[in-house]
Amino acid sequence: MISKEVVINNQVGLHARPATFFIQKANEFKSSIWVEKEERRVNAKSLLGVLSLGIVKGTAVKIIADGADEEAAIETLSALIDSDFTE
Repeated sequence: MISKEVVINNQVGLHARPATFFIQKANEFKSSIWVEKEERRVNAKSLLGVLSLGIVKGTAVKIIADGADEEAAIETLSALIDSDFTE
């Protein structure tokens, strides 16, 4: 299990469209992936879960992955966040 803390910097935070991009990317991996904000942890492959965190611009979150491709998952998802969700 590995994790990485990232800061959401795009204008709308992790809401609607960016959340959809994030979840689609997360679903490309076999590993279990979670997003943690403060003390709440949700499944990164669940739109409702991610939206329920209410992540706005400037929020620090932790991405946690556990499984065969955990390193690639963390690397890819943190790169997506760092790019402000542009592909």
